[in-house]
Amino acid sequence: MWTETSGVIGIGYEGKDISTFLEELKAWKIGTVVDVRLNPISRKRGFSKKALTEALAGAGIQYRHLPALGNPKNNREGFGAPGTPAAKVAGATYKALLGRQESVEALKELAELASGQRVAVLCFEASERCCHRQYVIEEVKELVPA
Repeated sequence: MWTETSGVIGIGYEGKDISTFLEELKAWKIGTVVDVRLNPISRKRGFSKKALTEALAGAGIQYRHLPALGNPKNNREGFGAPGTPAAKVAGATYKALLGRQESVEALKELAELASGQRVAVLCFEASERCCHRQYVIEEVKELVPA
């Protein structure tokens, strides 16, 4: 679902600096960035929770962290090799986690946001194929009316 005023996309900050990242968000007319990292910390300058929140606010973009949609550290390796058996296991494991009550509530919150504005689902990886956010976006698109 994507309209002039609402929708959801995925975005990663791998290979980007904060100013390039902000310009990309502005070009997409993003209203809120929803961070789906389990722990919103980064060794990359500008992308830890506090610094990112401040940078986004300066650009007129809201920040929301939904840790219930994070991928546990022990399930990340498989996402790095799309199409492999390890990726299928990691994807199935993560999809099962999305069935937890706290995850269902977080998905509903994300869908509600995406119904009224453009939302970017954030994690590190540049490619959605290498990241759990692809499953988050699929679930949200099921919840948001076309």
